[in-house]
Amino acid sequence: MTLLAGVRKGARGVVWYLKGILGEDAYEKYVAHHAALHAAGAADGTDGAAPHPLMTEREFWRDQTDRQDANPQGRCC
Repeated sequence: MTLLAGVRKGARGVVWYLKGILGEDAYEKYVAHHAALHAAGAADGTDGAAPHPLMTEREFWRDQTDRQDANPQGRCC
C-alpha cells in the first residue's frame, strides 16, 4: 500500500466515523433496516410486502425533524 492510499483510507475512516456521530448516515441505516424487514417477510413465507413503503430521503428527513419537534430530547441543536 502506498502512502497516498493509506492516507485516503484513513480519511475515509474519519469521514465514516464523523457521519455516524453526526447522524448523517441515518437514511442509509433506515434503507438497510427496511430492506432487511422486507427480505425477512419474503423468507418466512409471507408475501414480503413491507407494511410501509420505503420513504425517499427527503421524506425520511422530514419525518425525523417532525419526530424531534414532537418529542424534544436533549440534543445540541
